[in-house]
Amino acid sequence: MFDNVCMENLRNVDVICQHCADGTIIPLRVRLTDEDGLKQAFTIKGYKDMSHQGTRTMPDGVYVTDKTLVFQCKIYVLNRERIIMLYYDPSGTVWKMTD
Repeated sequence: MFDNVCMENLRNVDVICQHCADGTIIPLRVRLTDEDGLKQAFTIKGYKDMSHQGTRTMPDGVYVTDKTLVFQCKIYVLNRERIIMLYYDPSGTVWKMTD
């Protein structure tokens, strides 16, 4: 799923999410490792589910299939809004992020 992307922009992240009774997943928090190797947690203030729209290459260069979960999320870092993209391939069990 992540073969056609600039790997320096794609990184593994920890995600806390809610699994709903209807099978949907809602991302709630993301934890990133900063340049000093410290973990920083951020609450997701808003998101747009961009999943299940077919196989395509996203604007950030990530190739996704119809099974890939894709979320455009808003977080605040140092009181500044930042938009990130979260990707989850159910067969891989790893969340990835680009910003």
